[in-house]
Amino acid sequence: MSVAELLVDGFGRVREVVHEVLDGLSVEDLTFRADEQANSIGWIVWHLTRVQDDHVAAAAGLEQVWPEGWLQRAGLPFAPTQTGYGQNPGLVAEVRLPAEFLAGYHDATYAQTISFVSGLRDADLSRIVDRAWDPPVTLGVRLVSVLSDDLQHAGQAAFIRGLIERR
Repeated sequence: MSVAELLVDGFGRVREVVHEVLDGLSVEDLTFRADEQANSIGWIVWHLTRVQDDHVAAAAGLEQVWPEGWLQRAGLPFAPTQTGYGQNPGLVAEVRLPAEFLAGYHDATYAQTISFVSGLRDADLSRIVDRAWDPPVTLGVRLVSVLSDDLQHAGQAAFIRGLIERR
């Protein structure tokens, strides 16, 4: 298996979980929070997709998908560059998007991600993509970081779906 095939598989697994979690949920379900400090499925899926969009686009030297119509359609009261990192519970509550929107944005981000990673070779992974850290972040580290974050958040969303189904 090549590095490109491995990454395509990994991001495909994230997409599968996102779609399984969103399937058939109403906006009410997507905004359910186990308590007032907790995140909702809708916010988690929006956040994991924003992080993937932001980080992969930057590493690939591409424009993000979010500003290409998704930002305006979402109507969220956040800065266009916001990914959800560090947001407080009040801002989490602002994400009231339907499953179709979240799946569509995730699919558009996934398509751009797959287009980029499917052409990568082993040697590409050592390229420095972020010098703000010590040591500087390589493309390989950044992509694994995004995959790890996405899979953890997708699992959180699946757990919350289980809570909703048991109410």
